[in-house]
Amino acid sequence: MDSPDVAPDRLRRVAVLVLEGAKPLDVGIPAQVFTTRPSMPYEVRVCGAAPGLVTGGDGLAYHVASGLEALGWADVVFVPGYRFPDREDPPRRVVDALVEAHDRGARLAAISTGAFALAATGLLDGRRATTHWHYTRALAAKHPAIRVDENVLFVDEGSVLTSAGAASGIDLCLHVLRGDLGVAASNHAARRLVAAPYRSGGQAQYVPRSVPEPLGERFAATREWALHRLDRPLTLDALARHAAVSPRTFSRRFADDTGCTPMQWVLRARVDLARELLERSERSVEQIAGDVGLGTGANLRLHFQRVLGTTPSDYRRTFTRGE
Repeated sequence: MDSPDVAPDRLRRVAVLVLEGAKPLDVGIPAQVFTTRPSMPYEVRVCGAAPGLVTGGDGLAYHVASGLEALGWADVVFVPGYRFPDREDPPRRVVDALVEAHDRGARLAAISTGAFALAATGLLDGRRATTHWHYTRALAAKHPAIRVDENVLFVDEGSVLTSAGAASGIDLCLHVLRGDLGVAASNHAARRLVAAPYRSGGQAQYVPRSVPEPLGERFAATREWALHRLDRPLTLDALARHAAVSPRTFSRRFADDTGCTPMQWVLRARVDLARELLERSERSVEQIAGDVGLGTGANLRLHFQRVLGTTPSDYRRTFTRGE
């Protein structure tokens, strides 16, 4: 259900910078996730190096109404991936505009090979970053000052963020949305997109070929089963039994699939459910701890601090309705 209209003075401004050879999925993801609607406090502008026609990749072209002035307007700038990013950098005026937007306080977020455009600014030097797995070596070779991580879906370095291939662009956008508006809004957007509500940035970019596809599907079903039983005891043995494999096999292949252990995943799922209840209900911390399977308020506070670096009460104040 959509929330009430958002006051214009509280809108967050999102620019999607379309470069020559832009990939259509990469362009569409942030425009779709942050689409301007009454329930979403965002205004989106798609722009290019100049207004007019931009030749894209895969046989498509884009007619953009705004030029680089949109980067001076935006709170967040998304740079979609583009073809042949390792051949040459974007035009100097584009690189300069990205640096100026960052210096002004805007966050810069790259989807897939858009990381090469951010790398050209120098803003990724000395930081972790990722890109599509096919280009990670090229990014590391061209920009050796960047700590390229090829085994993650996205990397959040605060004011600069990068992600892997197109699908992980959805994960990155939902991550930004989760940080801005909370878990409830992010989950609402994920349902609208028919996307997974949460895949951690540390999850592997692709499942190793040694993992049979039917088992991958079975594990996805087990994760879905667990999400509906977070208030009950969930042990490694119970999860493995549902997936019809041994606990040892389940642990190893679950980690290959998600980048974390089964019990780490369960704990994070419980903390995320607690976040949503804190945002959307008036239940006490003790009640919510029981609702999500963490037992006591003290236990919930402990894990909240470890995972999020804050307390449940402070988190609730941040995301109180009407703020």
